[in-house]
Amino acid sequence: MPSHPPEIAIREGQKADLAELERLDAIGFDEAWIGEHFTAQWEPCPAPDLLIAQGLLRTQNIRLGPLGHLLPYHNPVELAHRVAYLDHMAGGRYQLGVGISALPSDRDLFDIKAAGGRNRRMTFESLEMMTGLWTEGPSRFTGEFWSMGKPESTLPGLGYHLTPYQTPHPPIAIAGLTAGSDNHKLAGEKGYLPVSLSVDPDLSITSQHWDAVVEGAKRANRQPNRDNWRIVRDVYVAPTDTEARELAIGGAMGRCWREFLLPIYLGLGLGPILKTDPDMPDSAIDLDYLADNLWLVGSPDTVAERIESLQDQTGGFGYLTIVSYDATKEIEPWERSLRLLLEDVAPRVRKRLRAEATETSVAAR
Repeated sequence: MPSHPPEIAIREGQKADLAELERLDAIGFDEAWIGEHFTAQWEPCPAPDLLIAQGLLRTQNIRLGPLGHLLPYHNPVELAHRVAYLDHMAGGRYQLGVGISALPSDRDLFDIKAAGGRNRRMTFESLEMMTGLWTEGPSRFTGEFWSMGKPESTLPGLGYHLTPYQTPHPPIAIAGLTAGSDNHKLAGEKGYLPVSLSVDPDLSITSQHWDAVVEGAKRANRQPNRDNWRIVRDVYVAPTDTEARELAIGGAMGRCWREFLLPIYLGLGLGPILKTDPDMPDSAIDLDYLADNLWLVGSPDTVAERIESLQDQTGGFGYLTIVSYDATKEIEPWERSLRLLLEDVAPRVRKRLRAEATETSVAAR
């Protein structure tokens, strides 16, 4: 997110974040995303690009990006330049994730109201300006929230020049939570990377996320690729189901959910998404319930089966994006979990998917 308990000093949290990026890169993860919030003590990162800049120096292969820059709080022209500059620093390892801002305290701080979808309209307008600047150059633009001019100086060496390293720009990702999200429709329409904040145990909502992507793609006559779809879930792997469950509930993952995430979801009225039965009380959603119904927790066999079930129920996705918590006090079991996921669980899932793809191809003949 990055996630740290409130008592952790900011600098100590930064050290832990950079160590985690090095760990993920060494183990072989494909990408890591870093969140942005201004008023969340459990997510104390208002400038993910600064962390990314340092992370690039400590890693070799992993792709890094914010997920996301909260666009209502940034001037699009200024952010477009920062993104382009960082893209050059990354040499092709940068991805841009964006968000509309979900935390009411962030919106309050910037005095931006969510009524009427204002923060979403700001996000979409900002994206239009940023991508337009990268692909077409500056032009006179007056939108609902921002404006852009066109440098007209005839003096030598002056004018817009900083385009991104990647052509026409870095991959752009946008996340959504609810069914029929306009964010996912935009991802489909523009060819962005769709990210699903998946917290519904039965996947009935998550599955509809792809439907929204397809709906948006039809607007632009695009064919969306499920390989680009990222689904976010909590994962903890250990040699046995019992040990994995104890580590997840009793460690950083469990504490963050108990003290921060669960109260946030319930406080925002999103409790029904978490429930297997709409009639169950909010009080029934505890850590044991989450471990049983939401998290992917268990032995390699169990977690592989759960991921395969995710694939089956959603129709297929390309990336499982896991949440990383502050594992400073549990480094050994957490690193073991990461290695088991990548070196044991993932090959099993890929083997099954390849076998199914071969069977489908043979049947088609």
